[in-house]
Amino acid sequence: MTVPALGTHPLLGQIPPITLAGMPQKDPAFPFFLLRPPEFILQFALGSVKLATSMTSKGRAIIGMSGGVDSSVAAYFLKQAGYEPIGITMKVWQKCMSHAEEKCCGPQAVADARAVCHALGMPHYVVDEAKEFEKIIIDYFTSEYKKGRTPNPCVMCNEHMKFGSLQQKALSLGATFVATGHYAIIEERNGRMILRKGADRKKDQSYFLFSLDQEQLRHSVMPLGDKTKPEIRAIAKELGLKTYDKEDSFEICFVPGNDYAAFLEKRVGAENFSKGGIYDKEGKFIADHDGIERFTIGQRKGLPGGSPKPRYVIDIDPDTSRVIVGDQEDLFVSEFKIDRASWSGIERPTGPIRASVKIRYSHPGAMGTVISLDENETLIKLDEPQRAVTPGQACVLYDDDVVLGGGWIMREAKIANAPAQEMVSII
Repeated sequence: MTVPALGTHPLLGQIPPITLAGMPQKDPAFPFFLLRPPEFILQFALGSVKLATSMTSKGRAIIGMSGGVDSSVAAYFLKQAGYEPIGITMKVWQKCMSHAEEKCCGPQAVADARAVCHALGMPHYVVDEAKEFEKIIIDYFTSEYKKGRTPNPCVMCNEHMKFGSLQQKALSLGATFVATGHYAIIEERNGRMILRKGADRKKDQSYFLFSLDQEQLRHSVMPLGDKTKPEIRAIAKELGLKTYDKEDSFEICFVPGNDYAAFLEKRVGAENFSKGGIYDKEGKFIADHDGIERFTIGQRKGLPGGSPKPRYVIDIDPDTSRVIVGDQEDLFVSEFKIDRASWSGIERPTGPIRASVKIRYSHPGAMGTVISLDENETLIKLDEPQRAVTPGQACVLYDDDVVLGGGWIMREAKIANAPAQEMVSII
């Protein structure tokens, strides 16, 4: 593949001169923050900005720029295909601007994103979505732990932020679609938009996108879906991107060091944690604990000793603040329910269907029978019991590589012999 030589910029090679109508020129090595409301920024970007270079454009496209290699190469692919991409970095968490340098909206990440956009001859803007992110994502994250569930903020962020508020604003202002650097494939089959696993199964991100509806999928483009991560890094290196070997982040973007308990302590205060007792599955008291927010299903660390066999968290009861522990075999589940079910790949099934059931991102999937009970709830019957089916996590259903739909794992009580007044109903 032949790509244009970009020279010797510390990050990207020499930046070609770019003229943005009505915009002062800035050193591309530093982020140019336009922390105005998103509507103002997008209206300016889509209505007023003109690239100096002439091109036959297939339409304007907003592309989410994280400062990483994936979104950078995705932007390059859009340019090569004849689209007019406009880079947008969402400022989603205020703390990112102060200390999390390489987070998705931290200073270094923004600087990298802007430098890439300059190198590719496309404008770049930062839009302030911090208030919306806090209201939708941070509050959700906190409340789920308070309810004894383990949240998945990445799914919610995709649905409500990247392909939600940002996409709606962009489309209302004339953009053709929103593009991202996700490793997933979107295609149309018989008038229906289908989401498929990415070609690189180790990097596939379709799990985090299962809740996107037909309109969101129809106005989304994921140029990396048929590529592998090594291919993307090779292209980035040939383009002169110094971040071609930048490490991927595997932690929640707003939780430093992935220490969610510490984040919650700062957010709500340890004194407001739901303290209670640790019990075995027969209802026998074992010890006190400092808050159900510190536990998740399958956890072993932090539990009291004194048992001949290792103990694991098998249930969390938010009503009584009980943490229920049991043996390894107690973690295996063959049947559970999901709620808030969505069906992107098919119409809601009226009878049982077979599917590969993925109960967390790192799970390989297990075959089972899926029975939609109503518009909200769906029953999952697994062929083989699976370990640590965790309430609050996303459960995604596949037919081979096609996302059929999914939902959120519900809780079922595990204290079989507790007194009647203390029994926990399924929620």
